[in-house]
Amino acid sequence: MIARPRRWRAAFVAASVVACSPVLALSASVPVHVASAVLILVQAAALWWLVDRPWLGTSAVLVVSAGLQLMFPSFGPGIAFVVLCTYAWLRPAAETLWILALAVVAVCGPAVAHGRWALAGLWLGAVLLAWSWGALVRARGERRVAERRQAVLEERARIARDLHDVLSHTVSVMVVQAAAADDVFESNPGQAREALRRTEEAGRQALAELRGFLRTVRADSEVDDLGPQPTLDDIRRLTETMGETGLTVTLVREGDGEVPLGVQVGAYRIVQEALTNTLRHARASAAEVLVRVGDAEVRVRIRDDGRGAPPGRGGGHGLIGMRERASLLGGTLRAGTRTDAVGFEVEALLPVREEP
Repeated sequence: MIARPRRWRAAFVAASVVACSPVLALSASVPVHVASAVLILVQAAALWWLVDRPWLGTSAVLVVSAGLQLMFPSFGPGIAFVVLCTYAWLRPAAETLWILALAVVAVCGPAVAHGRWALAGLWLGAVLLAWSWGALVRARGERRVAERRQAVLEERARIARDLHDVLSHTVSVMVVQAAAADDVFESNPGQAREALRRTEEAGRQALAELRGFLRTVRADSEVDDLGPQPTLDDIRRLTETMGETGLTVTLVREGDGEVPLGVQVGAYRIVQEALTNTLRHARASAAEVLVRVGDAEVRVRIRDDGRGAPPGRGGGHGLIGMRERASLLGGTLRAGTRTDAVGFEVEALLPVREEP
């Protein structure tokens, strides 16, 4: 009834009046006849406002049901079960316990007063069933809402992680190249122009990557519209690009074999983010990238000779994104200060096939 139009409310109220009207024929006197009619009208008004004021409407219906049963022992609780179920659906379970207690008294009390214990037990079971059904429907609805909310949060986190992966590296290269151009703008104009050209190239690459990313998050995009995904072979081009910023990057590639595309993309993004962090935070002069393809897993290790992890920090969004990416692929990622030398190290182990 929450989203029903006014005509459905009117139909529900009319049905309750029709269901209760037979008690008018059972009236033995005019006062009882008038009292019955008043109770039926009060119940109709309570049903009309049930959704707007559920506690008041439900209480009124239960009281009317008790009154009609006291006056007419052969008349059952009628619409009380439907109203109780509706209230348990509209409100949280903890807030409906007092209505449940009132329903037990209102529905079972008249039968007890007339000494009809078996009937009272039957009504008690019906009351508990109606309340349980309404509470169950509400709980299922809340669970579906929570699942949808969780799905939205996970999708937002995925979009933020992918957007960070796509733009962080290229924008960092642009910043470094622009700063280099500014440093030599007067003393070496040719080198400054070369740095600006690299900045322009990086900017165009960032726009292309952003367009490709936006295509992937559009709800109506087709799979054929997606651009090519980076692979392990593209890591060499990545390290060469980083070398143009002044950071000397050495790539060591070991092993060969078939690696799923998802694992290749994950390995590339981890290397990309680790080198970006080195460029932005480590103040390093050199870095080494190891990519080792084995029969069961791909090992990716990035080392630099910078200042290591900043004290008091457990890793920013970049490290969080790398760990999430490795976890989604069923792998692990370790990041921390190097033990063999000065610098920082990131190592990821990504399985190339699922465990049986």
